[in-house]
Parts: sequence; structure tokens; C-alpha cells
Amino acid sequence: MLIIPAVDIIDGNVVRLVQGRFEQKTYSRDPIKTAKHWARQGAKLIHVVDLDGAISGTAKNIELIKKMAKGLDVPIQVGGGIRSIPAIKEFLDAGVKRVILGTKAAEDQDFLKKAFTTFKNRVIVSTDVASGKLAIKGWKVSLARIDLNAFLKSIKTIGMKEIIFTDTSKDGTLKGPNIKDLKKLLKSTGLKIISSGGISSLEDIYKLKMLEKNGLSGVIIGKALYEGKFTLKEALKLS
Repeated sequence: MLIIPAVDIIDGNVVRLVQGRFEQKTYSRDPIKTAKHWARQGAKLIHVVDLDGAISGTAKNIELIKKMAKGLDVPIQVGGGIRSIPAIKEFLDAGVKRVILGTKAAEDQDFLKKAFTTFKNRVIVSTDVASGKLAIKGWKVSLARIDLNAFLKSIKTIGMKEIIFTDTSKDGTLKGPNIKDLKKLLKSTGLKIISSGGISSLEDIYKLKMLEKNGLSGVIIGKALYEGKFTLKEALKLS
């Protein structure tokens, strides 16, 4: 099970939000330095989100992320406002290992099919869920018209084998992950899942580790690391 530290960016700063609300807390003014810190601590993959891009619909921190991809000894996966085939290609050509698709993937199945056909497993869908409904556009809009289970089934039909799952009500709250829904999704979809949101303790990681046999492939951790609830090295020992 991969332990994946998160680097979320607004205005060039590393921040953490609570439930996607933009009353953020800033932890660093140097995302590259922060990512290098997690790499030195043993991270095998770093999760980078351009939150400016997620809201605006167009990636805003492209040059910063390109520098990060070239300057790190570990791979990064990147999301936030990446909503076209050329945009995906630009990030991948810059050295990003994998591009995360959210809003556009949920809204346009033809686009998702084309993206997967073109780039295969170098793209992954982030399934962000609010009250059982897909949340898009920086979690500001709920796609109530799209059934979550049907969407996940369509992802699998396309040929994708892994997704990122975030319960937006848990993200940044330090109140623990949504184990119940994770178990249901792992069983009903047969997809591998990277869990994101709510991690508060090493015990939470241990509980998620128990789901590895069911298909849980990774855990994205943000606020708990930045708040010093535990170290990345301690978390990696449980993985």
C-alpha cells in the first residue's frame, strides 16, 4: 500500500483546506522544497493538486509543477484544471508520472475514453464524493444527475483499473477516513482504490492497511503530516 504525501497549491503556496473550503492554512511558500522534503523522508510518489486550476478550469501552476517534476528524484501525480488532451500531454511530456482527471472525466465520457486510449495508465480518475454524489469544479458543484455507481462501472468498462476516492466531508478534518464507503466501493466495483481524506493518526493508516487485501492500493495524506500528527517515516513503516 503506497503512502502518498499531498502537496496542494494555491498562489504558489502549499496549503491545506478543510472540506474543500478555500479558507486555507498555508504551510509553505515553496512547494518544490516541500516535495523534496517528502522525497527525503521516503515517499515513493507525491500527490500534487493545482487548486487554482481546479476552480478556474485551467491549470494555473504549470511552470511550478514542471520544475517540481524535473527537480525530484521521485515521481509525482498531478491534478487540478487538466481538462483537455493537449493539457494532459503537456504534463506528461514535462515528466509527470500520472495525470489526475476529475471534472472533465465526470462530465464527458468520450473525453475519458480518448484520454485512456491515448495515455493508458498514465491517467487516473479522482472520484470526489459529497453526500453520495460526485463533486466537481473544485468540489463547488455536485453532479447529482450522475449516479456514482454507474460512473464507476463506466470507468471500469473503459479499461481503467484504479481510481482515487475522496469523501469531501472528511478531507482536511482529521476525523478519520470513510472506511464504510471504501469497503462498499472495493466490493462493488472491483477497482483498485487510492483513499484520500480524513487521515488523522497511525491507527487510521493501520485500518486502511487491512483493506489492502480487498484492493486498497494507496493512501493520500495531507493535513496529518503537516500538523505533525505523525511522521511520514512512521506511516511508511505501516505500509
